[in-house]
Amino acid sequence: MRRLLLAVSLNAGLATAAVAQSGDIEANIAAQIEAFKADDFATAFTFASPNIQTMFRTPENFGAMVRNGYPMVWRPAEIRFLELRQISGFWWQKVMVVDANGGVHILDYQMVQLKNGWKINGVQLLGNSDPSA
Repeated sequence: MRRLLLAVSLNAGLATAAVAQSGDIEANIAAQIEAFKADDFATAFTFASPNIQTMFRTPENFGAMVRNGYPMVWRPAEIRFLELRQISGFWWQKVMVVDANGGVHILDYQMVQLKNGWKINGVQLLGNSDPSA
């Protein structure tokens, strides 16, 4: 009986930690998207990991990449957070984005936890989806 209670307690603790982690990750992604919507690329750049910041060097370069490569993230009509998974030591947050024309896009955000919180370490476009399917 003690083992069962210990197992339940451990699982409840892990679930609580995962929910808190998920909330922090979602808040980070949502804040970056809000910055994009305001064309505040300097703030959006702060949510990117040091690797991404080094790659693009300036908020302006980063903003140009997002405008040209991820217009659905730059000007989303709607976002919805899907599942959070851990794969090979990295956390991946799946996000559904509906663009201004009603197109549905599924993106996967790779997240890294640093001393100053969660940062976005990359985004993959997984594809488009028909929500009526």
